[in-house]
Amino acid sequence: MDEAARRRDQLEEEQLLRVSEAYEGRPPDVARARDLAAAFLTRVQAEQGLPVSERALGVVQLVVSELVTNACKYAPGPSLLDLELAGGSVQITVWDSAPVLPVARAADPGRVGQHGLEIVMAVCQSFEVHREPVGKRTTASVMLADDPGGDVAGHEPLS
Repeated sequence: MDEAARRRDQLEEEQLLRVSEAYEGRPPDVARARDLAAAFLTRVQAEQGLPVSERALGVVQLVVSELVTNACKYAPGPSLLDLELAGGSVQITVWDSAPVLPVARAADPGRVGQHGLEIVMAVCQSFEVHREPVGKRTTASVMLADDPGGDVAGHEPLS
């Protein structure tokens, strides 16, 4: 196989393992981002043969929805969503233009709304936010398959 063919095969494989989309910061972007996540995971399962549980599909769509919603609400202008397959999990990264780092609020069952970050942190195996030269980058990781006992893989069950 010549070098050009090898590079083309490598690029095709990378495209199967990662997808990105830019958004303008408008409410319809949230639904488009959820649809992108579902299509990506469907393709990962079909073309890579990796198991993607219904729970994982729902959790990834939820996390994408919450992170893109926050970008639309709190950051002026464009945002970027990256979904990347990384060793049995999906890395969900949202870049937006706001430099202010999000802070999870204290639990308050009487509060209506503003629970998105709490939810994301509860359902993901990892969550981090980093300032960028312009804005910030928020990354969360979701496992694709549950373990046989039914607990989320990689996450310690609560006692």
